[in-house]
Amino acid sequence: MIRDSIPIKKDDKVKIIAGKDKGKVGKVLKVIKKKNRLLVENINIVKRHTKPNAQNRQGGILESEAPIHWSNVMLMCNKCIEPVRVKKKTLDDGKTVRICTKCSEIIDA
Repeated sequence: MIRDSIPIKKDDKVKIIAGKDKGKVGKVLKVIKKKNRLLVENINIVKRHTKPNAQNRQGGILESEAPIHWSNVMLMCNKCIEPVRVKKKTLDDGKTVRICTKCSEIIDA
């Protein structure tokens, strides 16, 4: 099922709540909406064996981040300094913002 809006955006600080990297904190590098996945800095590192080619003359084992499903992460609140759920609220000027459910602080990217 593809969800229209993922509550996490690029450059958000998130905590991993499931999987091999559970408990780690990282910054979101990319949001892949079609697959409901996130690319998080230094999380879900995979090794890829490559042959030498024009771009990579030496070849060998390359390490890179693999996407993780957005349901396995929680957004970190800057004020609470812990993972929180998020609710959306429309301000008087019509702008929609994300709000921490614990401390009611506006979460900005």
